[in-house]
Amino acid sequence: MAKAAPAQTMTRRTLLMSSLPLAARPRARITGIELIPLRASERTVWLIVRLSTDAGVQGLGEASDGFGFGNTTREQAARMESELRKFFDLVHGASPLDVERYRQKAWPLAASGGLIAATAFSSIEQAMWDISGQLLGVPACDLLGGAVRGRLPAYANINRATRPRTPAGFAAAARKAVADGFQALKLAPFDGFPKPGSGADAIRDAVDLGIACVAAVRDAVGSNIDVMVDCHSFFDVPLSESVARRLEPFHLAWYEEPVAPERTADTLAIRKAIRQTMAGGEMLFGVAGFVPLCREKAVHVIMPDVKHCGGLLELTRIAAMAAAEKVEVAPHNPSGPAATAATVQVCAGMANFRLIEMQWGEAPWRGELLDPPESFDKGGIDVPGRPGFGVRLNERVARAHAA
Repeated sequence: MAKAAPAQTMTRRTLLMSSLPLAARPRARITGIELIPLRASERTVWLIVRLSTDAGVQGLGEASDGFGFGNTTREQAARMESELRKFFDLVHGASPLDVERYRQKAWPLAASGGLIAATAFSSIEQAMWDISGQLLGVPACDLLGGAVRGRLPAYANINRATRPRTPAGFAAAARKAVADGFQALKLAPFDGFPKPGSGADAIRDAVDLGIACVAAVRDAVGSNIDVMVDCHSFFDVPLSESVARRLEPFHLAWYEEPVAPERTADTLAIRKAIRQTMAGGEMLFGVAGFVPLCREKAVHVIMPDVKHCGGLLELTRIAAMAAAEKVEVAPHNPSGPAATAATVQVCAGMANFRLIEMQWGEAPWRGELLDPPESFDKGGIDVPGRPGFGVRLNERVARAHAA
């Protein structure tokens, strides 16, 4: 009888050596960048970023609001284009799959250059993920750990679409958003607030008007719709607490940034003094920017923006840090559809996701800017199963609305 062969011990090395061969890594290289300014409304220009590769695959990102939330001028768009070129030089000729290599090379420049640099950096990172997913034939969320949900609840930001900015104007916009299927909405009724040092009468009148707008919205939509209020950091601590108490009868879903979120101690003092859920952090950069808010429990909900916080990968790391501190995440996204498409990919797998923001009613052609068209239905958006972000720019619509 033939002697049996000795049993082969399966070590980690032999297991790896015996695995099926991996598919060849895509050899695409980044070759070009475009900045595509689009006039969304009288006050808003979307800045769409598109990277190209020698494989013919293109990826989208967005660099809107890199100068704050005022109207973007031609000069500012030109400045953003110049800023983008600095970061593009770090990826020109590189593989779009080398996202971490880009992040490590570009991070010091992004972290030290203020909001414009952070936004330029983030937009290129977004586009790299879009291209990577397309090259590998999977949705970008699969590269970030996979999706745990196929649909994302959304809230309508009605602020920019409201005309006139009166109680009646806000109430009318709120009714329309609810008629479109949204079960949650946000307004910023204190925009135009008097500057620090203004007279007491002017401040009192502005507060009264803002609260009247919230009251009109609540009356218009009833008690079953979530209403959030963004204060855009106009207040000091005493006024933040006073306004919050006056808003208590309207049962806000959250009270957002009554003071700048960088003022962690003040934000925490307000949170401890009021009953409403607190939210904030829309312009902060990187995990380090959000650590104080989360570790100190200064807010219940953080609002990282994929355009400003460092891109998709950084947003996943911010969310993971927040989850460890039992803080929810509702990404800030008063943006065009490219930023929304990127944000959807991160939210699909986020453990502590609350809901996503949609800039509602600003441009009637918004949905058609992408192919296939962007679609919010019954207050939510589906996570696409197509490669990358699952969308392309509709060139015809983009040309028609070029800024």
